[in-house]
Amino acid sequence: MISGGMLRKKLEQALGLRRPLPLRDELARRYLVGEGLEIGGLHAPLPLPPGATARYVDRLPTAQLREQYPELRDQILREVDIVCNGELLTPVRSHSVLFVIANHVLEHTHNPLRALSEWLRVVHQDGVVFLAVPDKRRCFDAERPITPLAHIVDEYERGGEQNYRAHVEEWVTFVEKLPEAERGARVEEIIANGTSIHCHAWTWTEFVELLMYARNELKLGFEVEVIQRNGIEIIAVLRKK
Repeated sequence: MISGGMLRKKLEQALGLRRPLPLRDELARRYLVGEGLEIGGLHAPLPLPPGATARYVDRLPTAQLREQYPELRDQILREVDIVCNGELLTPVRSHSVLFVIANHVLEHTHNPLRALSEWLRVVHQDGVVFLAVPDKRRCFDAERPITPLAHIVDEYERGGEQNYRAHVEEWVTFVEKLPEAERGARVEEIIANGTSIHCHAWTWTEFVELLMYARNELKLGFEVEVIQRNGIEIIAVLRKK
């Protein structure tokens, strides 16, 4: 079985997250300034350049995150400042921060377009959303079907929680690769424990398509400053306009 923390460690091994990634550092220096937020930093937050500070957002307090991810017991976890669902930053005022960092968060969300909308909501005019997602072909999602844009749009219009069970079923089939007889019990375990999984899987093409739909059809109000491959991930920096 693969827990959320184990997944994070597998991505770290592929990305080299225990040491600074040159492209991430370069983009952070170029685009991050002032006060911002980072969602889901856990033990691998983005190193911030001088002149930038962040409060850290996660779905559980730090002590409960340690219980959720026992495999990270030897790691230093970034202390959580704001406990809330990273998709819905309800405690955070609109236009109140200069940046939001969400690395390897969007694929975990039930409703990616709603999450993008929320991250942009809290960012000040000309602020940025700095995000990264894995290219499914280069990580443990390789055998999963690509999440089509129509699926993402349907979740935005009708709510993504309705698809969660199907996402978990896909997860245990293609990522954990359990025998069919064991899948049902594992699905119930993941749902009951609230284990964080990848609900969606994209390649470069589908991720760009999602961003263009958010910008052009939903009019979320941003320009794409950067979109670039970085090992197994795709980094995008969106500037609010």
